Amino acid sequence: MGKVGSGRRAETYDADLGEHVARAQEGDEETFAAAYRLVHPPLLGYLRGLVRDDAEDVASDAWLEIARDLGRFRGDGAGFRAWTASIARNRAIDHLRRLKSRPRDTLLEQDLRELPAAQDTAGEAFETISTEHALALIATLPRQQAEAVLLQTVIGLDGAAAARVLGKRPGAVRSATHRGLRRLGKHLATLERDRVTDSDSRALGDAT
Repeated sequence: MGKVGSGRRAETYDADLGEHVARAQEGDEETFAAAYRLVHPPLLGYLRGLVRDDAEDVASDAWLEIARDLGRFRGDGAGFRAWTASIARNRAIDHLRRLKSRPRDTLLEQDLRELPAAQDTAGEAFETISTEHALALIATLPRQQAEAVLLQTVIGLDGAAAARVLGKRPGAVRSATHRGLRRLGKHLATLERDRVTDSDSRALGDAT
């Protein structure tokens, strides 16, 4: 799904990104293009979860603002990911307001019980389905849950950074993420059961 990853891979990614951004702030256009290539794919995935087919247009608006205000940015590679995500989110909200859109009703909120561990297996399960399918599943979540999951699984932000982007307390974002991953895990389990059932049915039909 275009996520940054974790551990040494994320550290290397952010170190390279931070260097590109620093040089771009000095006027190096090639390094800004390199930063764009690193950040744009997950940023676009995040926007697809918010505005669907209008993601490309919103991303273009966001990058215009990012380029314009690059000199004001202060931080490292991880900070740049959070900063660009915040700009993209604001542009997405503006876009939805222009369309007079409101968060759509989805499944009823579940009670917050039996929270899973932070490293939820639902995140790993996304690796087995297409990016488009994964984003479509995330889009079925209530908006706060969807954004929390997108920022952490697609953009690769940690909980504290995601909370700053959303303007929420870390605990609230953590709960929203847990709820979202639980719901997605159930979706994926249902899809897997259906897949196995269909496969068994086909096998039975071939045998007869």
